[in-house]
Amino acid sequence: MYRVQMEKECECFKKSEYENNVSFQTQQEAYKYANVLAELMNEEFCGKHTFDAQLAEGDMFVIRVALNAKAVSGCSTGVSCDVGCDSTDDWSLEATSDGSCGSGCGCA
Repeated sequence: MYRVQMEKECECFKKSEYENNVSFQTQQEAYKYANVLAELMNEEFCGKHTFDAQLAEGDMFVIRVALNAKAVSGCSTGVSCDVGCDSTDDWSLEATSDGSCGSGCGCA
């Protein structure tokens, strides 16, 4: 059996009809499902996160989740804005406002 698992479940995923830990008989089925699901989530969800399917250890594919820096803070440089400069880390919800940046997470 081959499994497709979400690395982390964001709020959009929790609200969706998609399921975590789906099993398949063949590696090809799991690979196709993981890639299609990641693409659908990138298109359908709010855009705060990006999703990427990757082969993991054993018989598992993992859909990795990352903050979309541009959507979260308007960054266009690809700088991760999950720490510092009035940002909020969506995973821990820890605000880091200290008023010392002014440029918004190092984004020009």
